[in-house]
Amino acid sequence: MSELKILFLCTGNSCRSQMAEGWARHLKGGVIDAYSAGIEVHGLNPHAVKVMAEAGVDISKHKSKHLDELRGIDFDYVITVCGHANENCPFFPGKTKVIHVGFDDPPKLAQKAASEEEKLNCYRKVRDEIKDFILKLPGYLNRG
Repeated sequence: MSELKILFLCTGNSCRSQMAEGWARHLKGGVIDAYSAGIEVHGLNPHAVKVMAEAGVDISKHKSKHLDELRGIDFDYVITVCGHANENCPFFPGKTKVIHVGFDDPPKLAQKAASEEEKLNCYRKVRDEIKDFILKLPGYLNRG
């Protein structure tokens, strides 16, 4: 059985979609061929890199990519991980299934953090939620 090609799509491909790609490659390599992109490009979020490294997943070499950079790849699934990307997700022709699994925006959660540690805790919370979701793949995709 071949790997499922899954694109994790977010607004700026800086945080949530990068975490999802990192977790999928780390936990589901051989089952999932993971990619991430944004409908815009915002650069890689250093806090996302830091909290993923704490969990043993190195995403420091990732780069923020626009969806257009992945044109020509025939994805099995596109998973939007934020509401804005879901609302603005382009049409994918052929067999590609688009689903939405939203996660909180760590930078937005961290806006009112009183310390660096509190800020990182916001990123850790979302990191762990994304990990829990990735662990359910690909079964989650087949449930209907």
